Amino acid sequence: MAREQGQKMVAQNKKARHDYAIEDTFEAGLVLQGTEVKSLRMGRASLVDGFVDIDRNEAWLHGVHIPEYSQGTWTNHAARRKRKLLLNRVEIDKIERRVSEKGLTVIPLALYFVNGRAKVEIGLAKGKKHWDKRQSIAERTAKREVEQAVGRRLKGMRD
Repeated sequence: MAREQGQKMVAQNKKARHDYAIEDTFEAGLVLQGTEVKSLRMGRASLVDGFVDIDRNEAWLHGVHIPEYSQGTWTNHAARRKRKLLLNRVEIDKIERRVSEKGLTVIPLALYFVNGRAKVEIGLAKGKKHWDKRQSIAERTAKREVEQAVGRRLKGMRD
């Protein structure tokens, strides 16, 4: 069987970038069971309620919903079980230190395959206040309006 090449996106947590200010990101491998991999290859997963916990120098992914594989048998997995993340010791220590001293949280941002291996992008995040969210929306709107004006100008249209 040919080895899978490239990157295939399975799920993204788009709301995370709206609700949190992402300070740093890491790529981690996932320890999965067979039916979880098959379910992910079908593009079925949800990162909405997910978070990462460091327990006894190991990183665990909680709350990520990978639905049961439809053609699975009694060997199917639990949909919301905790899954171990594969990170280097240095990365785990860095995450644990920053979470404890600054009051940050660690959330999953994306779930994808790289060369046939399941990976999750996790981010050190700080929760945004309500006014931060409004400010982000205003900046995004202003940027979009500027790009539209430049596009109109390049096409020779008047403002």
